[in-house]
Amino acid sequence: MTGHVLVAPDKFKGSLTAPEVAEAVASGVRGRVPDAEVRCVPVADGGDGTVRAALATGMFEGLPVRVTGPTGRRVCAEAAVNEDTAVVELAAASGLALLTPGEFDPLAASSFGTGELIGAALDRGVRTIVLGVGGSACTDGGAGMLAALGARFRDETGKPLPMGGGPLDRLAEVDLSGLDPRLSGADLVLASDVDNPLCGSGGAAQVYGPQKGAGPEEVRALDAALERFARVVDRATGTSLADTPGAGAAGGVGFGAMAVLSAGFRSGSDVVLELAGFDRHLDGAALVVTGEGALDEQTLRGKVPATVASRAVGAGVPAVAVTGKCSLSARQLSAGGFSAVYALSHVQPDAQRSMSGAAALLRGLGEHMAEDWL
Repeated sequence: MTGHVLVAPDKFKGSLTAPEVAEAVASGVRGRVPDAEVRCVPVADGGDGTVRAALATGMFEGLPVRVTGPTGRRVCAEAAVNEDTAVVELAAASGLALLTPGEFDPLAASSFGTGELIGAALDRGVRTIVLGVGGSACTDGGAGMLAALGARFRDETGKPLPMGGGPLDRLAEVDLSGLDPRLSGADLVLASDVDNPLCGSGGAAQVYGPQKGAGPEEVRALDAALERFARVVDRATGTSLADTPGAGAAGGVGFGAMAVLSAGFRSGSDVVLELAGFDRHLDGAALVVTGEGALDEQTLRGKVPATVASRAVGAGVPAVAVTGKCSLSARQLSAGGFSAVYALSHVQPDAQRSMSGAAALLRGLGEHMAEDWL
């Protein structure tokens, strides 16, 4: 065999982390071709798993921080830091996965803990903060995050607003004078593959509010509150970014980060691949393996497997995917740069058994992959 195998998957949501997926596939490949060089580079799209992907590179260390969870309960979150850069994951501090369905609180859930994580990163003296957003429990426009960093939000009587997106319908004043001064010396990168605007039919509340427990009336209330929030923030900053792609990411945290913290919006997949040194590992590869829990039309819209496959094809290296299930046609797969797909559903049709036994099934698929390509 000439060249190495590069295994660069995202997580299998609800089953395995990206590092676990990568190691299972690698184990199968090595089991069939013992002398194969296999490099595992687990990746993510800016959402849940972004910090794990950074830590897996060996170039970051974990920074555990106790922060305020989305509904006020203290939770333990983790960032990844090195001398220059911190990777902060909103899902770790303000994510929906931190709550049971009975705890969902769409009007009051807050991004405050994400701001606390950013503050902890600033304490380490980093110059760049990568804020991976996705999987949020809140629809507060980033107000909670900004409050944790020193911003103040008041109603018409001058009283501070309670946390959450719902109270923003009473917002009258945004005071940014108390923002942490260290923010001015840091470069904030908003890493997301969500390009929604803040408000309207394609906005944060209407598209993502229902999955956070918001009923129709709550969705309408949150959308109106975000519109008011945007108007007041625009007056305070002299900007108008509510319609900017990515403003609706993570319940509007994208808007708060861009409008107040001057964050630059970038594809989460691209950012994580850079952090992982993907292009360096791609050089000299004979095969690239990527994947995620489900390959569908969303995959082709800039998610990790499509980004990995595109880079592999550009380098003249075949790319194959592993997945739990695939709903893409052969034509779509080919257009997306995939030379083949290995799906757990082909081996174990029962979805529950497939998820619980994913590691062993992936090892088997790794063996088949080695037979087919090496």
